[in-house]
Amino acid sequence: MKNFIFATILSLASCIVIADEIKPVDNFNIARYLGKWHEIARLDHSFERGMSNVSAEYSMRDDGGLKVLNRGLKKNNQWKDAEGKAYFVGAENKGHLKVSFFWPFYSSYIVFELGNNYQYAFVTSDSKSYLWLLSRTPCVANSLKEHFEKKIGSLGFDKTELIYVDNSCDNLKTFSTKAENLNE
Repeated sequence: MKNFIFATILSLASCIVIADEIKPVDNFNIARYLGKWHEIARLDHSFERGMSNVSAEYSMRDDGGLKVLNRGLKKNNQWKDAEGKAYFVGAENKGHLKVSFFWPFYSSYIVFELGNNYQYAFVTSDSKSYLWLLSRTPCVANSLKEHFEKKIGSLGFDKTELIYVDNSCDNLKTFSTKAENLNE
């Protein structure tokens, strides 16, 4: 009986599917995706609740997967780090990976839009319960935020549930995104 329960948990942990309306990007280049990304917006979830200055850093692992290092500043001014790993689901030129912070549990990580030159990314999960707007810079133009909201609205996400992360942008020059760089 123990083996059956364990096998069931493992099979459920490895379920990696995509909602019909979510399409991972084609021509995904992991080498260009590596490095640091700043979280601009997200749907609320317990492991980042109340955090500011949230980032994710991706680097290659020796086994061909990715090391994922998430970092955020908690309300008590203490940094919280979480390290995970990610692997492609299928072809390596598709923006669809599975990520785990708690083995053996994996969740889909679907990049469904990338800005020119990998300057921003829209990311979700298989159930659409997770959603992020990531950028190479901690601050972005309002036009990119508006484009993000329009895109996720067309995919059935509730825009009113978005949380815009405090990245102390008031003191920084806002990243300029030209309209022609947005993939409509």
